[in-house]
Amino acid sequence: MTGCAEITSGGITCLERPGPGRVFVFLHGIGSNASSFVSVFDHMPEDARLIAWNAPGYGGSRPLAATWPEASDYADALTALLDRLGLERVVLIGHSLGTLIAGAFAMRHGDRIEQMILASCATGYKVPKRGKLPGNVGARIEELELLGADAFAAERAPRLVFEPRLNPDIVNAVRNAMSAVDRGGYAQAVRMLASGDLPEMMSRVRLPTDFIIGINDRVTPEQQTLDTAVAWGRANGQSPRIVRIDQAGHAVYLQKPKDFANAVIAFSTADGAAGADVIEGGLT
Repeated sequence: MTGCAEITSGGITCLERPGPGRVFVFLHGIGSNASSFVSVFDHMPEDARLIAWNAPGYGGSRPLAATWPEASDYADALTALLDRLGLERVVLIGHSLGTLIAGAFAMRHGDRIEQMILASCATGYKVPKRGKLPGNVGARIEELELLGADAFAAERAPRLVFEPRLNPDIVNAVRNAMSAVDRGGYAQAVRMLASGDLPEMMSRVRLPTDFIIGINDRVTPEQQTLDTAVAWGRANGQSPRIVRIDQAGHAVYLQKPKDFANAVIAFSTADGAAGADVIEGGLT
C-alpha cells in the first residue's frame, strides 16, 4: 500500500502510515503480524496516522525476557513504544490475542486511550503462571515444533476464514502471516494466552470500549466477545455496543476489511456506530 513504511523503535517493529490526524494503533493476534492490517489501512481516513505493531517476538520485534510473560508485559512494551513515538493518546484496536494486550494496557494507562475497540476477543484460560497448560493450548506449541511454521500455517489457516474454499486469497493471506511466526515468540504468546482473563480485566477498565465480532468465527466464538462486553458493561453501567460482521470468520479484518474499518471509524466518532447491536438487559 502506498504511504506505508516499516519503522523500528526500541526493538519493536511497526508498519506506519503517517498522517496529521487521529492516531489509530492496531494490535494483531497470536498467529499474525502487523502486515495483516494493510487491507484495513486502505479504508481508513486519509489524514489518520495508522500504526500496526509487531508484538514482541513477532515480525522482527525483540522477544520479551520472560519465558512465561503476562499480558501486562506486552502492555509495558506497548507503553514504551508509544512513549518513544511521542504518542500521548490513541485509538487502540486489539484483535484476538491483541485484546488481552489492549485490556492490560487500558488497566494501567486508560488516560492514554481515546477509544478502545476489541475484536474477536481471546478471553484466556486463567491458568496460573507456570501452571499446566490446557491440552488444546499446549498443543499449539507442540504442533508448531513438530510441523514447522509452513505446515503449521497450512493446517490452521483455513479455520480462521469463513468458507475457506470460496476465499482462497484470504486463506493465503492468513497462511502467509502465520508461517512467519517465530517459535520462541509464539510460545511466549501461547503462555500469555493461557494465563489471561480478559473479562476480569475489562471489569476494571473505565473508558469507552466497543466490540466487533465476525459472526462466523470458529476460533474465538461470539460468546467470548459477548462475555467480555458484558463484563465491561456491568462495570461501567452501560449496555455495550457491538458490530457483528456477517460472512466473516476469525480473520474478520482480512475477510471484510472495509466493514471492519467502517466499524472502527464509526465507533471512534462522537455519534458512535450506526447499526451497532446494543446488549439489552446485559447489565442485570
